[in-house]
Amino acid sequence: MAWPQSPSQRIPPRDALAARNTHLTYVSMRPCMQIMLLLDKLEQIDAERAVSYISGLQQPDGSFAGDEWGEIDTRFSYCALNCLSLLGRLDAIDVEKAVEFVAACQNFDGGYGATPGGESHAGQIFCCVGALTIAGAADRIDRELLSWWLCERQLPSGGLNGRPEKLADVCYSWWVLSSLSALDRLEWIDGGALMRFIFQCQDGEGGGIADKPEDMPDVFHTFFGIAGCALLGYEGLKQIDPVHAMPVEVMRRLPHAAPWGHAAAITGAKDRAT
Repeated sequence: MAWPQSPSQRIPPRDALAARNTHLTYVSMRPCMQIMLLLDKLEQIDAERAVSYISGLQQPDGSFAGDEWGEIDTRFSYCALNCLSLLGRLDAIDVEKAVEFVAACQNFDGGYGATPGGESHAGQIFCCVGALTIAGAADRIDRELLSWWLCERQLPSGGLNGRPEKLADVCYSWWVLSSLSALDRLEWIDGGALMRFIFQCQDGEGGGIADKPEDMPDVFHTFFGIAGCALLGYEGLKQIDPVHAMPVEVMRRLPHAAPWGHAAAITGAKDRAT
């Protein structure tokens, strides 16, 4: 599988499209690697080129750019650490500096933003909790304060929102719940109420899941709804790693990337959700 060149190898000028594709390819490296891992084909990836590209995006402050044009975001920190952990190549970057940058994005409320001082958002929190956990720096997280912020995302409908004063959305069944699972605080929300909200968002005919009840279902929200149910221990679904968003049994194939499945928390949630 071919990967983009290192940012130090300039993209030839046919360009705006090439640059855009490079950025998108970087963002999609994680799901591409996940797919290959699911298919047990990870060895077919050109690992050295992928590692070279990702490591070349790390900045002096430890952050990661999305491409050579320099957008900085904690999403990219997570993608970089996730991909390199799957390849067993965290040694290719300055992990401590990566940790320092992510830790600097924590806010007074315990949440994390896209950059230092950025608004706390559940999607960014997933990225930052995942990045710090993969880097072996979960001790840098204020678990109690962050867990309170996350559990306060649950609304009377049972659904979760991504930040204060917003509507519930099924996608946060993953962003919020996975972070609580990684923090071993899954029991801090009403799992049964959340599962009922997810079921209300499922299309009765096609089976897909929408963002909200009565809306059109799509693949994006279907994935996050199912993933949230898996974290809650719904019968028939496999345990899911809340950090890598992969089945725990798949992560166990990797000798260098232990699954962060928190099996005890997941198993315990099964009874609470019924």
